[in-house]
Amino acid sequence: MRTIAFAIGLWAAILAAPACAQNVNAASADSNAGRESVPLRLRDWIAAAPRLAASLPQDAPPPAAASSLDFLIGEALQNNPELRAAAKETEAAGQRVRPAGALEDPMLETGLLNVPIQPWRLNREDMTMKMLGLSQKLPYPGKRALREQVAARDAETLGYGLRETTNRVVRDVKLAYFDLALTGETVRLLQDNRLILEQFLHIAEGRYAVGQAAQADVLKAQTQLGKMTEELLRMERERPVTEAELVRLLGRRGSAAPLAAQLPQMGDAAFDLATLQESALRERPQLLGLQSVIDRNTKSLELAHKENKPDFDVRFAYGQRERNQMNLPREDLVSLTVAMNLPVWRADKIEPRIAEAQALRDQALEVRQAQQNDVLARLRQQVAISEQSRKSVRLYETGILPQARLAVEAALAGYRVSRVDLLMLLDSQMTLYGYEISRAREVANFNKALAEIELLTGKQTFSNSR
Repeated sequence: MRTIAFAIGLWAAILAAPACAQNVNAASADSNAGRESVPLRLRDWIAAAPRLAASLPQDAPPPAAASSLDFLIGEALQNNPELRAAAKETEAAGQRVRPAGALEDPMLETGLLNVPIQPWRLNREDMTMKMLGLSQKLPYPGKRALREQVAARDAETLGYGLRETTNRVVRDVKLAYFDLALTGETVRLLQDNRLILEQFLHIAEGRYAVGQAAQADVLKAQTQLGKMTEELLRMERERPVTEAELVRLLGRRGSAAPLAAQLPQMGDAAFDLATLQESALRERPQLLGLQSVIDRNTKSLELAHKENKPDFDVRFAYGQRERNQMNLPREDLVSLTVAMNLPVWRADKIEPRIAEAQALRDQALEVRQAQQNDVLARLRQQVAISEQSRKSVRLYETGILPQARLAVEAALAGYRVSRVDLLMLLDSQMTLYGYEISRAREVANFNKALAEIELLTGKQTFSNSR
């Protein structure tokens, strides 16, 4: 862009110099001020041509300081409300493990037994006593351990869910960052291209002023410049929308300072689809969480089968008796009883619970298989997208963009000697601009594909500072 702009400014000065000298001499011989207006304007423009060429952006930084992607990811991991909520949910599930396998609270009871109503006396009957008892419910051996294991698997599933949510938030931050960077790069290219179109407009106006170009050239240049300005305004309207998504993921307030992002360069990451798929099946938290669900439902099935076994209620009581009516002591009494439930309603209670647990385990198995197939298919897609984007960027950089720049220079040289019309020159420049936008979009797509691959494999495979 800078080379083309410099060439435009230099050529404009060379092209307009002879006509300028001729028109200045004519102006000095003519006292009509209206005839002097055109050459004086042309002289001013020729003097300003080098300054206009030098005013093109020299890769200046964006208005807002670009934030490091690693820094933004760290901020999101610390402040994202969804992540904090998932962490608290996981913590709560971990606290439910030990209570699930604990015994029920023992029962303490006290009272009076076998007291005659008439007369109300505690020493009249031999079986009258003051009783203090303690009871404890005891599940059938193995039930407590299974309940604790079920709760532990629930907590483990939520733990994997927290890891999956973390990876997803990181992925979303990267995607939003790359979208914001692409928007910023598009705005920069639009601004550069608009400046070059302004140069073309000045050239067309200069040639029209000295009768070397038609008024249609000026109108064409103005129309194209207007389209470029409208496109720039549209991108400026889209920028806050893209930035808002990144702000949301970071957990910032809506009034936070503006964000800026830089489009990363292409990396040299090598892809082995088989290795990535193996890593995804082994380390993807989502799949590990589904395996925990399967284990949990297996334990639930075992627990449902144990409902055939009775639970026990052990009771111990101590009875203190008063002296008899002759003031002779009575011996105190103790009682020990064991009660148990009778699981006789198998068809109405136990068998449906067993069938439910079996169905849930089978469902979890099918869901895991479906998710594995989905992960493998999406991984194949993202690897294909990344490879295609890499090839496209290399093609743009090594072939298409250099040729497009040469085409603009050739069109500019042809327009100088009136062998090429302005429409062809504008078309060559807009084609170059389209290729530059396409290259930036492919770079963003490549990095987005890397972010998706990291989510699918369950670990950070590529460096964020690419």
